[in-house]
Amino acid sequence: MPALRRPLNAAIAAVSVLALGCGVWLLQGGTAGGPPPQPSAAQAADRGGPPAQEAAAPALPPSPPTRISIPAIKVDAPLTGLGLTKDGSLEVPPAERRDLAGWYESGTTPGDRGTAIVAGHVDNAEGPSVFYALGALKKGQSVEIRRTDGRTAVFTIDAVEVYDSRAFPDDKVYGAAKRPELRVITCGGGYSKKTGYLGNVVVFAHLTGVR
Repeated sequence: MPALRRPLNAAIAAVSVLALGCGVWLLQGGTAGGPPPQPSAAQAADRGGPPAQEAAAPALPPSPPTRISIPAIKVDAPLTGLGLTKDGSLEVPPAERRDLAGWYESGTTPGDRGTAIVAGHVDNAEGPSVFYALGALKKGQSVEIRRTDGRTAVFTIDAVEVYDSRAFPDDKVYGAAKRPELRVITCGGGYSKKTGYLGNVVVFAHLTGVR
């Protein structure tokens, strides 16, 4: 696994570390319902960015998030803060908490200007975890982040892509953003019985509303 670097917006720079602990369920033969969905080419980013009518909403002041909701895949999960390990890798939520996701708390808070990072497991030894169906998301669907200030930041999905960990596009995923953006990440891509998942599914979204 590569060491993680910090871009200018203080987000982490690679999350292939999420592969650690993922895939154990498949290794044990737990394939009931099939492997996790992977995004199709049709969900890749459009050239030139989102349409004008999907311009970003004004940025919110910083406020830590408490929950993530993704109605299209029936996710409604608490968020825990994540930091970096001694080797610069992103920490991951406890593998035994299948209902839990995490956010990089030294980076941008969701809704503020910049790139906010949310990550979670696709599965654990017992079965599917919080982001098992992340690869089934489509452009135009929403991701909602509840914050400690009582606001809910509503993001619209611009793209859903999958990358091999050996060619992870750090700048594209974690580069500084002038508007409020969100990345939601889990394990994905090819699968090896020796090493588990070979890459990551990444959801790209930007702030379009506040409740």
